Amino acid sequence: MKKITNDSGYKEVMDRIDSLMAIGSDGASKEELAEIRLLAQTAQTYEQARYVIDAPTTLTGMIEMKMFEMKLSQKVLAQKLKVSEAKLSLIMNGKQQASIAFLKAVHTELHIDAKFILEHA
Repeated sequence: MKKITNDSGYKEVMDRIDSLMAIGSDGASKEELAEIRLLAQTAQTYEQARYVIDAPTTLTGMIEMKMFEMKLSQKVLAQKLKVSEAKLSLIMNGKQQASIAFLKAVHTELHIDAKFILEHA
């Protein structure tokens, strides 16, 4: 499979994937299933190069990204970090300083790099 270089090439690949997916896994041949995998990998490579999302540059931004990745509501996040929803809201809105215990919980529960936390807390 050749490399996708523009949006029209991407659309062609996605249209082909859609047509193959319409057959269904039970009706598709081994060759068609292999083609789907190859097309999907090609599309993913294009998407990763084309749609770059910059990493957060603030602790709040990083926490929000982790909330999104982990599909956490603010209520569940507060429970995970062992703080009240009100306190979490204050910290996230910059109205209260994060405590050491909170920062430790952010590191252990959300797996945010300790160096990032130290540089941005």
